[in-house]
Amino acid sequence: MYRYDQFDRTLLAERVAEFRGQVARRLSGELTEEEFKPLRLMNGVYLQLHAYMLRISIPYGTLSSQQLRTLAQVARSYDRGYGHFTTRQNIQFNWIKLEQLPDAMALLASAGMHGMQTSGNCTRNVTTDQWAAVAPDEIEDPRVWAEILRQHMTLHPEFSFLPRKFKIALTAASHDRAAVRVHDIGLRLHRNGAGEVGFEVMVGGGLGRTPFIAKTIKPFLPKRDLLSYVEAIVRVYNQFGRRDNIYKARIKILVHELGAEAFAKEVDAEWQTIKDGALALDPAVVADVAAHFSYPRYAELDDNPPELARTRAADRRFAAWLGNSVANHKVPGYAIVTLSLKPEGGPPGDATAEQMETIADLTDRYSFGEIRVGHEQNLALPSVAQRDLPELWRALDNIGVATPNVGLVSDIIACPGLDYCSLANTRSIPVAQEITRRFRDLDLARDLGRLHINISGCINACGHHHVGHIGILGVEKNDQEFFQITIGGQADEHAALGSLIGPAVPYEEVADVVEDLIAAYLELRERPDEIFLDTVKRVGVEPFKERVYATR
Repeated sequence: MYRYDQFDRTLLAERVAEFRGQVARRLSGELTEEEFKPLRLMNGVYLQLHAYMLRISIPYGTLSSQQLRTLAQVARSYDRGYGHFTTRQNIQFNWIKLEQLPDAMALLASAGMHGMQTSGNCTRNVTTDQWAAVAPDEIEDPRVWAEILRQHMTLHPEFSFLPRKFKIALTAASHDRAAVRVHDIGLRLHRNGAGEVGFEVMVGGGLGRTPFIAKTIKPFLPKRDLLSYVEAIVRVYNQFGRRDNIYKARIKILVHELGAEAFAKEVDAEWQTIKDGALALDPAVVADVAAHFSYPRYAELDDNPPELARTRAADRRFAAWLGNSVANHKVPGYAIVTLSLKPEGGPPGDATAEQMETIADLTDRYSFGEIRVGHEQNLALPSVAQRDLPELWRALDNIGVATPNVGLVSDIIACPGLDYCSLANTRSIPVAQEITRRFRDLDLARDLGRLHINISGCINACGHHHVGHIGILGVEKNDQEFFQITIGGQADEHAALGSLIGPAVPYEEVADVVEDLIAAYLELRERPDEIFLDTVKRVGVEPFKERVYATR
């Protein structure tokens, strides 16, 4: 993973000292909350429904074991003993007292972490595939390019006050695990017809009030041109993006109103003026950034060693976990392990301080001291020797993160909703908790196959409900909590927005509706291996709508 140098550490120390002074002025009354707001937002501090919330960036989802221990220490010392992992590879602490924020941020800075640009109208955390550098279907490690973008965009003077927030995601794999097509800029590393590696550039994706799937404006961009072309895109957005209406300020609206072709022409005109200048990437610069990443020294191991086969045959629970939560690694004898943060009846994405500390210890023992945060609000150990899987499973099971429900009906993505967020219309967490209780039977969940449920407590769509196989959106009607239901969305390389099935249903009926949708799916699927999404594509929304509203 990337190792911070003295420049990075000095920058973080100076930012903490600056923020400490700002907090002191707020506490003394020298600054009003309105005056303090833009200062705290620059450091990832929000004022939520009940308390301040601190959002910490985890660049491209990569954490060291020591960083995870530091997050656990923050959770224990300054919060209520847990943290919440988000869909953009961040972690949030929801209960930190204002007067303690500078100390918490100083502790984080000591481990190379911060909240800069996790809020505000700037470029946010650059995200990528949580299996980067270990996935068998990957061309190369996309995190090197994510780091180049991170360094260039952090505190960029021209892009610190954009019309609206701006999000970039990359993937280098054939299967998109980073949801690049629902970002302001999505980048996909691939080979052209000549065998050269470059980027497909997609622009104008995003969810929220007006959802769009990103459009490709550059099918192939050479690596040397990554910074200059991204800079040209953001310059065009900064110039033409609307600042008169917050609901029409995202780049997706600009791309939609101009049209992708016209937008691409504006970008190209800007790009031509800078493409051969200082932003053209020298291979030596790329190599220097790549050299800051340390990679495991893999041993020569056999695939499917005898101890693994014996435990699989002897223990049904282990076999279920192995089939669900363990994926192939690019190096023989190793595996990728996903840790489920979706226990029955638990808030999706939460991890306690005790869990984080234990995972950090297990990571040192079994996965070269490295942890990944995924878009789906789960964690992953990227490089585990297959021979160690039985022992690792027992340890993970002891702390409640070995539920074999990854990608299944109870692996729910959800925002914090009205339990925490001042923008939310409805609760999200209790809905997710009830659905996981309804589908606690893992044999049933496996029979249903891959099925993604996404829940958002408001139209801002932090739970990415638009791209869930089943999407659930909280809306307010006559001061009551209601939910709109969509089906057929997906966030991968075939990204699509879900279709609304009908009128919103009250809070107490949401889990019943999910059960009705799944009952309809079981009746409509042509064969046991046809997943929910494919059934929706084949038969359309109407049969599901009829099932849900027949008795309502």
